[in-house]
Amino acid sequence: MRELLPTIEKWKQEGKQIALATIVQAYGSAPRPLGSKMVISSTGDFAGSVSGGCIEGAVIEEALNVMKTGVPKLLDYGISNNQAWDIGLACGGSVQVYVEALNW
Repeated sequence: MRELLPTIEKWKQEGKQIALATIVQAYGSAPRPLGSKMVISSTGDFAGSVSGGCIEGAVIEEALNVMKTGVPKLLDYGISNNQAWDIGLACGGSVQVYVEALNW
């Protein structure tokens, strides 16, 4: 999180709304560990990662909605073992990502 603080401060000074996405559960083969974070600005900029690129686009869309509504959201993303095998991965996995607006 510390590495994201300069970005958060910059966006805050620019008057942008900010959302924070955090991996709160990870099962099986997850590309990022529990607690990984990503911040998203109201202009769609982001820093950090919750998946190494796999779901960032979807999380950004959800974060923009969370900033508009002020209602946090728990998101589920995953792939079954059968689906993983079909695309050449050894096993499936899933993550839950909690998205909340940072209000100052």
